[in-house]
Amino acid sequence: MNTPGPDPRPIPPEPPLPADCCDSGCERCVHDIYADELALYRERLARWRERHPEPE
Repeated sequence: MNTPGPDPRPIPPEPPLPADCCDSGCERCVHDIYADELALYRERLARWRERHPEPE
């Protein structure tokens, strides 16, 4: 029988530091990557919250 493993709350991505962006108009800027990671985090958090509803 398989026992479910731990289900930790997702950890948000760290925002880029101001010095991480070179301001040269890169095709995939660190801010674009962060936005993608943040969207994925929000999706994962929503699914996690479905599995772990807060007590009323």
